[in-house]
Amino acid sequence: MHNLKTILCALCWSSAVALSAQPHLQPGFDKTEYAELLRVSNRQGDTLGWDTLDPALAPQRYRMTYRSPEVGLKNRWDLWESSRPGDPIVVSIRGTTSDAVSWLANVYAAMSPAQGSMAFSDKFMFDYHLADNPAAAVHTGWLTGMAFLWRDMEPVLNKKHQDGARELLIIGHSQGGAIAYLLTSHLHYLKKSGKIPNGWRIKTYCSAAPKPGNLYYAYDYEQITAGGWAFTVVNPLDWVPESPLTVQTVNDFNQISPLSNIEETIKKQKFPQKTVMKHVYKQLSKPALKANKRYQKYFGKKANKYVEKTLPDFQEPEYVQSNNYMRAGSPVVLAPDEAYLKKYPNDPKSENIFRHHLPEQYLFLLERLPY
Repeated sequence: MHNLKTILCALCWSSAVALSAQPHLQPGFDKTEYAELLRVSNRQGDTLGWDTLDPALAPQRYRMTYRSPEVGLKNRWDLWESSRPGDPIVVSIRGTTSDAVSWLANVYAAMSPAQGSMAFSDKFMFDYHLADNPAAAVHTGWLTGMAFLWRDMEPVLNKKHQDGARELLIIGHSQGGAIAYLLTSHLHYLKKSGKIPNGWRIKTYCSAAPKPGNLYYAYDYEQITAGGWAFTVVNPLDWVPESPLTVQTVNDFNQISPLSNIEETIKKQKFPQKTVMKHVYKQLSKPALKANKRYQKYFGKKANKYVEKTLPDFQEPEYVQSNNYMRAGSPVVLAPDEAYLKKYPNDPKSENIFRHHLPEQYLFLLERLPY
């Protein structure tokens, strides 16, 4: 009998150990998980005017244990931890604030390569690898913000890993969601290269996020987070996920395409077909190429002059000659219904351009999500 009790106790103990070793973080969109993260994100507050102290929007399980200083282009992140042992820790990235510098981060929309280095000062060189594809490119302003946030974040996360943390949830709303894309990519490739512990299990929710980079970055992001480890949650009436402005030119196509040798193909045609085709091609391609050039001028060179007022030692990067922005991540669409439109009318004359963008509206729609 004594041996039987010993065996039963051993089995119970081993079962408990096995259960405790099971990961809490699971792939797939989790409505309850996202709702809690949206409440966490709401505690950041920003220029959009939501009530960050509303008890109805308070996190239920998580509490903030660290808040970073403002860095970069008025960027900030929080660390949140659960009251339940073993739950993932949470990185919450702040969105745009009312400060003009914070908005400048959005306007600085010329693209930078998704692999490279940025020099912010003699003491701060940021090496990054956000995609394997050399054609991938990302938003320069949000890359700048992510670089400064990571410099502050890295020692905090390393300490948490030393203390036993292995699971990480990343949440960002609006601009915070855009930076969350880039941070997720950065962490993936740091793990892959062995520069941070490989044991981290990471899941990301980009909420009401604008487009982070070009098509080739989106391809890479969706590949490295495949299987339910990253989501972009959108309200179709929200204009922010439709930004930044996108310009697609003939140069944005893959090397092997009908456009890759089109000028040579036109030259081989006989007169008058050659003249007609050349005219039509120029009429179709030139407006986009001119728009792309203007984009680089205003959202690259001119925006950089204002960035340098905040970051005087920043060395302007070489921009990618493309602005073909695409959304990324597995989409979760919070479709507005009659009850939503009754509470939040879609009035184009309204002065509140963020009436469909706030966590309040996203939570309202989330409650009606059928899965």
